[in-house]
Amino acid sequence: MKIKTTAKKLSHRYLFFTAFTLSIAAVGFNSKVMGQDANTSQSDKEKATQPNTLTQKEQKEGWQLLFDGTSTDAWTGTKGQGFPENGWQIEDGVLTVLGSAGDDHASGGDIITKNQYGDFELSLDFKIPEGANSGIKYFVVNNFPGHQGDYLGLEYQIIDDKNHPDAKLGVNGNRTIASLYDLIPAKNKKAKPVGEWNHAKIMVKGDHVEHWLNGHKVLEYERGSDQFRKLVEASKYKDLKGFGEMPVGHILLQGHGDTVHYKNIKIKNLADS
Repeated sequence: MKIKTTAKKLSHRYLFFTAFTLSIAAVGFNSKVMGQDANTSQSDKEKATQPNTLTQKEQKEGWQLLFDGTSTDAWTGTKGQGFPENGWQIEDGVLTVLGSAGDDHASGGDIITKNQYGDFELSLDFKIPEGANSGIKYFVVNNFPGHQGDYLGLEYQIIDDKNHPDAKLGVNGNRTIASLYDLIPAKNKKAKPVGEWNHAKIMVKGDHVEHWLNGHKVLEYERGSDQFRKLVEASKYKDLKGFGEMPVGHILLQGHGDTVHYKNIKIKNLADS
């Protein structure tokens, strides 16, 4: 009986030791593998959430920064003397057009990309204060007859829908946030309140265009279609022949007298995809 008990204890100890050893080995192996995955995942996550940078995946996909948090090299003003010396500022990785309260001397005016784009995906974050009104324009040119020197193009509307009167004008809400200004209203919007960051995306592939707001598609249309041209004819752009139908154009951030903050401005060429 005594011998059996001792053997039983030894057997239990052996099994415990074996299980414990295997457990430690397994934990060590898993910790090493999972640690590598965790470190890689954490590194990617930190890089992805760091403002004004591109992840390795985005770089491979062909994304390019239009603003890296410090430089305005991709941009120039529309008043002809490089990037505006007044009216725009960079602070803490944020590009801001300052409100001018109607003072033309304090306003830096619009800025445009030095390059022109055709098929593209534009992505950026913006934040506005209460009552602000501005926009992101694309396919911008300055050679319309009778409007030479005026930088005109299709506009992704940025506005405080609740507090700016222009959001109540137009037709069926086509001057509200994320709308194709004065042409097509954005639908099923999930805009964040003023003072918070919103994410805008504009996608163009051939004549097909989409507006996105905070991860949701809010409108799409076909440039040059009969429906599009009818909308243009009924809008403030009716006298601009071929409006919105040019093959390439600049991207424009509007200096419209109100403060708007921007970050994470990047673009991808879709011509080859």
